[in-house]
Amino acid sequence: MRIAVVGANGRTGTLTRVALERAGHDVVPIGRSYGIDVLSGEGLADAFTGVEAVVDVTNSTAVEEEETVRFFTTATRNLLAAERTAGVGHHIVLTIAGLGKVKGNAHYVGKRAQEAEVEAGAVPYTIVPATQFHDFAAMVASWTEKDGVSPIAPLLIQPIAPSDVAAVLARVAVGPAQGRHADIAGPDPQDLVDMARRTHLARGQNIALRPSWENGIFDVSMAGNILLPAAPEIAPTSFDDWLDGEATRIEQQDID
Repeated sequence: MRIAVVGANGRTGTLTRVALERAGHDVVPIGRSYGIDVLSGEGLADAFTGVEAVVDVTNSTAVEEEETVRFFTTATRNLLAAERTAGVGHHIVLTIAGLGKVKGNAHYVGKRAQEAEVEAGAVPYTIVPATQFHDFAAMVASWTEKDGVSPIAPLLIQPIAPSDVAAVLARVAVGPAQGRHADIAGPDPQDLVDMARRTHLARGQNIALRPSWENGIFDVSMAGNILLPAAPEIAPTSFDDWLDGEATRIEQQDID
């Protein structure tokens, strides 16, 4: 089966591409490094020739709501238009579990706009909502760290391994369009502050964590079970499994 992966050079895109190729599929990588620009539409028409399904894992680093919405709506419209012209039968998009419960976050607003474009489009689709990845806590701490101290919101999440997300996307891509897929999540809920602490420990990093809702990234509207998935499909890799792998990786680096 010929399947295009949009955002093929990113972490999730690379893992999805590998999962599909291991299953014997012909993968078409989509991205600017391949001369294909989803925002301008350049190269899309030719890239989708013979493609049966498109997996979109693109992301935006914009922090302003208007820019985030512009990115996701423009890219999605261009993809769907090119897919329709090429006769693509299935559009798969990775999104975030619990989008509808978080109103103020700019990235979430952009992802909701992306979902709306997919739902209103003419290409049969599957929307796959995933929870945050296992390294999310350490990433958030790095955003707020100053002079060795990181204010970090005490979010409750149910993190998932990127490789497990890729496996689901690869499976969905070769099947029929489902509309909205169940949320996908890791096995256990985790506290973001504790996740960051344990990740730093595994990596040998000494960063003081200060639980706080006043870091400008998240607010109390995301407290409690807001970010927990609804009736999820549970992926196999736990946060503990991921931490073990992270510690092993650091040890190997020290040896090398």
